[in-house]
Amino acid sequence: MMTEQDFRDLMAGVCAPVTVVTATEDETPYGVTVSAFASLSLRPPMVSAALDRGSGLLARVLATGRFGVNVLGAQQEALALRFARRSAGRFAGVGWEYDHGLPRLPDAPGWLVCELASVVEGGDHLLLLGAVVHARTATAAPLVYGHRTFGTHSAFAPVA
Repeated sequence: MMTEQDFRDLMAGVCAPVTVVTATEDETPYGVTVSAFASLSLRPPMVSAALDRGSGLLARVLATGRFGVNVLGAQQEALALRFARRSAGRFAGVGWEYDHGLPRLPDAPGWLVCELASVVEGGDHLLLLGAVVHARTATAAPLVYGHRTFGTHSAFAPVA
C-alpha cells in the first residue's frame, strides 16, 4: 500500500518550474510560491496552477477572477523562499509593480496575466485554469525545484 510519504518522495524527484502567483484585492498585493504550474493550451493560450484550499491567495483569485504568474529565473531562489513562507508582508522590501492591475515582480523573466476560466477540484488543492490575456518573457535560465532543492537545467545557465 502506498503511503502519503511514498507519494511525496516520488513527486520530489519531478522537477517543476518555480513561480510566484499573485492577485490583488482592495489595492493590497498577495502572492505565493507555486511549483504546480503548467502550460495547458495554445489555442486559446491557457495555463494551470494549483493552490491549497486554505491559501489566502486562492480566496483573492476566486473573488477577483484574475491572477498573475511570475516565472522565476535561476538566480531568484531567495524570492521563491520568501513567497513560500506563511507570513504577512511578503511584498515588503521586494521590488514589484502593478502590471495590468496585478502585482508583478519585474526581475522575473516570465510574466503572465490570466483571467480565471475554470476551477477544478483536486483533493486538498484547487486547480485554476487561466486564460492568458498578456505575456512577457526574457531569455533566462529558469528556476526549477526537484529533490527538495532549487536549481536550473538550461543551456542559458552560466557555466562555472
